[in-house]
Amino acid sequence: MNLISKIPATLLILLWIYTGMDKILRFKISSKAFHNQVFPSELAEILSYAVPGVELLITLLLLFSVTRWWGYLGSVLLLTVFITYVGLIWVGAFPRVPCNCAGILESLGWAEHFLLNLICIGISISGLRLESWKIEKLEDWKI
Repeated sequence: MNLISKIPATLLILLWIYTGMDKILRFKISSKAFHNQVFPSELAEILSYAVPGVELLITLLLLFSVTRWWGYLGSVLLLTVFITYVGLIWVGAFPRVPCNCAGILESLGWAEHFLLNLICIGISISGLRLESWKIEKLEDWKI
């Protein structure tokens, strides 16, 4: 894999390992932040475990070339869920605005979160395209 095709995976690995480990290492704070969101507390409880698990699973998928395509796809899907939620908060679709508790990123407003997610989706899509191109090129060599 050449340097250019490593850049999206590296950036996303850094994102997911930071966000996933932050939620695990600060679990009580993270769980409280999930419970402060606008969805039911039962869902918040599930998400407080599931989200860091999924983030770290995506990290693992991105680490290995055989699963990298799935890591990019997982990144696109998870970031799409995040950006949809952030967008709904930003436009005032909920009766109250929850805290944006996200480690270092908690200093960002909802517009900045939206932009950051949009950039990360772009990185994920570019990685997905690079990975798909690589797979197509390998298939050209098959007899």
